[in-house]
Amino acid sequence: MVATPESKVKKKVHAMLKERGAYAVNYIGGAYANNGTPDILVCYCGRFVGIECKAGRGKPTALQIKHLRDIDDAGGVALVINEKNIEYLTECLDVIQENRSPTSNYHLFASPLEGADE
Repeated sequence: MVATPESKVKKKVHAMLKERGAYAVNYIGGAYANNGTPDILVCYCGRFVGIECKAGRGKPTALQIKHLRDIDDAGGVALVINEKNIEYLTECLDVIQENRSPTSNYHLFASPLEGADE
């Protein structure tokens, strides 16, 4: 089976999380799943992080943005990670380790209409 560009991003993210000792699981949808849930659910140093992985010019769907916004509103960290910004995950993990609050970046990937109700 050939690895997709997005699966390569997920693999890098999981490697970074494992290196830090974070608890991380891939969320795989199904008949009873909540559509739009981030790809990777993480607990690191007591903080909840939802990570949506994308490749290339891929952008989260409106439903994925809604779930990321809900995570952010609940006090978690909501991230969209791709090949170009994967180092932002390292920065966020460093900030969490220092017991500070990192900035969610999902809003950078939302269309103007998706952020209209904020």
